[in-house]
Amino acid sequence: MTDKLEQLITNYKADLGSVYNTWFINNDDRLKAFRSIRRGVQQVINDIKENKFPNDFKGSSLEFVLSCIAEQKQVFVGVAHPFYWKPKLRIPDIYENEQNKKAFGQFLENCFDYNTKEDTIIKEIIKLDNLKIKGLGPAVASILYFLHPTIIPPFNTAIINGFNALFNDNKKLGSWSEYLKLRETVKETNDKYKSLLSNDLGAIAGLLFEIGSKNIIVGDGEFITEEDAEKFEKQVQKRRKEVESEQQEEDLHTEMQFRLLTVGKALGYDVISASNDRSKSHNGKNFSFLSLPCFPKMEINKDTYNTIGLIDIVWFEKGTNKPICAFEVEKSTSIYSGILRLTDLAYSFTESEQHLYIVLPNNREKEVVMQLSRPSIKSSQTKIQYILFSDLREHCDALCKFGESHNILKKIAKSV
Repeated sequence: MTDKLEQLITNYKADLGSVYNTWFINNDDRLKAFRSIRRGVQQVINDIKENKFPNDFKGSSLEFVLSCIAEQKQVFVGVAHPFYWKPKLRIPDIYENEQNKKAFGQFLENCFDYNTKEDTIIKEIIKLDNLKIKGLGPAVASILYFLHPTIIPPFNTAIINGFNALFNDNKKLGSWSEYLKLRETVKETNDKYKSLLSNDLGAIAGLLFEIGSKNIIVGDGEFITEEDAEKFEKQVQKRRKEVESEQQEEDLHTEMQFRLLTVGKALGYDVISASNDRSKSHNGKNFSFLSLPCFPKMEINKDTYNTIGLIDIVWFEKGTNKPICAFEVEKSTSIYSGILRLTDLAYSFTESEQHLYIVLPNNREKEVVMQLSRPSIKSSQTKIQYILFSDLREHCDALCKFGESHNILKKIAKSV
């Protein structure tokens, strides 16, 4: 079986008319395209961030990206078609739906950096898939390929047909789940035959393309064992469960931040979230509509200022840079690191009183009590209380309705 696939790869490379020779190896334009496409993807991200991305594919920065990819010919013929705006079907739903548009931009940004790890990219794909944005399927993989050619293989009809023929499979075209299973097999196979192929998954994708285009006939041979197929399936399922668990935690964290912003705003304070959370939203309501546009300037050293800027939620006296309340939401991260950030805030504003809180799930109450009972924390002049998720959720509306100041938090806050 191994010798048969090795011979197939050798023949593919020896054929001067194959995409291996006409596109992958002897094509300076292919290498130039990586730079152009990367610049184009950055423009797509910026356009979405700045609300400049249009409600149609035509004339958009995304059209430029797909045009650059389509110029590769052969392997990428028709790559733009899945992104054409189809008004009657409302797909792909990234042109008129603002939340979906922002999610797509955030996805591209999270995958953009050269040094983004493989696990991170796969988790971002699963998160995107979980959003179920109509029409935004694994055609996006062809964009990701030009950002991470050693991690993400391109994807189209001919490639999946070639995959199914080579591995005696029946993967479907429009499913991210199917794509991820395909990717596991492709990458594992490429690792086995890397000396014949390349670190760049474009080489093996070209082989699949040739098979899918019926330029190479593989017959009825099977090039993967049932044991390997089951292993790849389990790998994909494991990653999906990890991502779903992380997403549930992140959603809960975001909900608590949103509730704290809402209460603070209702009580008449200026409110803001951590610098890396301001693009978040909860139930379609953006943090940016509640919070200050940026963290107020403060006369403290830069490192401390940056640390305080990472506190999950801060309330300020209206129109001032004087913090009155600060909250660290600790779903699963270290409680102690949150305590340190709150302590930095307190020591930076010794002339005024701050009210500091750890906000956490009920099942971590014993842990927060233990941390706040540390001699170094308990003996400090800095007093930190804690609020349970269940109490914040249950009483959020009442706090907003009946509260006149931060003192209303005494109804739900607990001390050690």
